[in-house]
Amino acid sequence: MRRALVTGGASPIGAAICRALAREGCAVIVHAHRSAEAAAALAAEIGGTAVTFDIADAAATARACEALLEAGPIQVLVHNAGAHEDVPMAAMTEAQWRRVLAVSLDGFFHVVRPLLLPMMGTRCGRIVAMSSVSAIMGNRGQANYAAAKAGLIGAVRALSLECAPRGVTVNAVAPGLIDSPAVAAAVPPERVREMVPARRLGRAEEVADLVAFLCSDRAGYISGQTISINGGMA
Repeated sequence: MRRALVTGGASPIGAAICRALAREGCAVIVHAHRSAEAAAALAAEIGGTAVTFDIADAAATARACEALLEAGPIQVLVHNAGAHEDVPMAAMTEAQWRRVLAVSLDGFFHVVRPLLLPMMGTRCGRIVAMSSVSAIMGNRGQANYAAAKAGLIGAVRALSLECAPRGVTVNAVAPGLIDSPAVAAAVPPERVREMVPARRLGRAEEVADLVAFLCSDRAGYISGQTISINGGMA
């Protein structure tokens, strides 16, 4: 049974990914930072385990990964953790800029690096980084978020070349507007119909199905790609 770690696993998309990977037969480790109770409840639901640490903290992440590796390599890693600090660039503070990059982009490095060699040693692994439509087409007030998510696309492309000879694929998934309490509150239905050619919000389960496919044996020849799932927005 492959062990799978999903960062930000207690979020709406993260939880859907955890459930999808569990259905695929993975032993899922649900990561959270501030949502420890939700992660624990989800882990109990799917027969997995939960871990809590700040992925923006290099030392804390290294300790957590070292502990996880005591039970063996992790062969599936989905980096879903992210942060929003939406504000126009002219009013953005350095802290707002750095925190968003720290979670999405630095967090990718912090969690991938210690898990990578053990994964490569198995000669079969899957890494998926959750990017965003904002990285592809931009969005007002999200220069920090778009930069972080675009950085993941570049990191995925380069890392895929390093990992391909060892049977490890590395891809990015770029969702558009996905149904969640936050999106529903921020984007009224009429605006969704204007922005999205499909005229609806995506579902977390649709994103999770795509991620689960990329993490499966069926996707062994797909690597270095950024796959959009956005209803035709970009």
